[in-house]
Amino acid sequence: MTLRHKYRAEPTTRGNLRFDSKKEAAYYDDLVLRVDAGEVLFFLRQTRVDLPGNTRYLVDFLEFHTDGTVHFVDVKGVETEVFRLKKRQVEDLYPITIEVV
Repeated sequence: MTLRHKYRAEPTTRGNLRFDSKKEAAYYDDLVLRVDAGEVLFFLRQTRVDLPGNTRYLVDFLEFHTDGTVHFVDVKGVETEVFRLKKRQVEDLYPITIEVV
């Protein structure tokens, strides 16, 4: 018996990288193209943001653009209540906005 993700996300790999969903892997592919095109300098995956109470939030991508901006991006198929709560908490504690795609 194969276990299925409750939101039907299918884990996907690109080389030796594992992604929680096809959508996240596709966003990664797009980011690689944007780096090659010179729009994005570089990016980090699964960047941890510490929250009170020994809680943490992992943002899917932290993008550093050539225009000097930094983007925090989360790839979501389904926005759960826990996600919305943690996102709001991060944005209240830190001077950042998390973009959801």
